[in-house]
Parts: sequence; C-alpha cells; structure tokens
Amino acid sequence: MKRRDFMRTAGGATAAAAATSAAAGTAAAQEVQPDWPSAVEGNVNTYLDARGQDEVTVSVGAGDGLAFDPTKIWVDPGTTIIWEWVGAGGDHNVHAVDGPASFESEIVGEEGHTFEYETSEEDAGITHYQCDPHSSTGMHGGIAVGEDVPTVEVGGPSNGWPEDIHDIGVPLHPHWVGLVSGVGISLTIVFTFYALKYGETAHAGHGRR
Repeated sequence: MKRRDFMRTAGGATAAAAATSAAAGTAAAQEVQPDWPSAVEGNVNTYLDARGQDEVTVSVGAGDGLAFDPTKIWVDPGTTIIWEWVGAGGDHNVHAVDGPASFESEIVGEEGHTFEYETSEEDAGITHYQCDPHSSTGMHGGIAVGEDVPTVEVGGPSNGWPEDIHDIGVPLHPHWVGLVSGVGISLTIVFTFYALKYGETAHAGHGRR
C-alpha cells in the first residue's frame, strides 16, 4: 500500500471511529424517571410518564392477576387516575400506604369495577400504594405527582449492567465507547507511524515504490 493511500485509509478509519462513538453516545442517552422507593417495585414493574394527560387508567389484577399495570405512573396535579379491575387474581383494593396522597378503595373482585382519584397540589411527591390482600405477594404500585420529585436516570441494556455500574459512578455506555475509541485511535497512530517511516505496510510487498 502506498503512503498516500494508507494515509487516506487511516483518516477514513479515524473519522468512522469518531462517528461510531458519537452515534453510540446518542444511543446511550438515558431517561429520567422518579426515584421510586424500593417498596414500589411490583410484580409487573411497568412505568408510564403520563404528564400532560388529564386521565390515566391502571389495570388491577394484571399479569398473573396480582399486579398493577402500569405499576408506576408520573402525573400532573389535577390528573384523574382510574383503577380498573380486570377480574383476575381474586379480590383487590387500592390503598395508599406511604406518601402525600391519601386514598383507599373497597376490596372487590368484580371485573370492570373502577376506583377514581384526582390528584392535587397536596399530593406532590411520590406515593406508594398496595393491594392489602396481596401486599405480601408483591402487589404494589407508585404515583409521582408534579415536577418537584427526586429523579434518577435509567435506560440502556436490560441485563442490569447500567444500574450496577451507575451505582459505583461509572456509566456503562460512555465507559465502553471511550475504551473502543481509544483503541481504534491508538491503532491508527501506530500504522500511520509505520507507513511514514517505511513507506508501506508490512503486507504491501517488497521495497519502496
């Protein structure tokens, strides 16, 4: 390979590595969610950002019949939350057990039964609620109301690594993107040096041309 050709190839590789790093960094962008208490993690563990909506519906008895879906919702003050029984899992209720909001429904198992609660400024923050008959089996949920709630960044691969690495202060994606980019640039520098010194790569044949 001629020196000129090599330099053109090396420059293209470096640009490609930079573009890949930028794209990976964009893909690694994380989502901001309320910092839910551990007790809120339910059997289904789904999340819905319902800010800007006047009304949101939560299924009671979802999944294997012992879950709320969505499990965690983020709403504005004034949003009406409607819990609707799907008729599975036996008798359920909706009972706020920790947080600023206060509500409690009757215990029923009838499909189509609903319970409504309109949030207000007084509910600002995060409220943990549960189904009393099935609290020990993980039937819990959470409501975040308003913008003044503690938040965390979540996202990335679903294998648990982002959260684990984040706990020790090293985000997973930027860490690996930086490592791969560094290796690529280092290799480019080494081959560029070889080409400038000897005029061709080790696989380009014999002698200078």
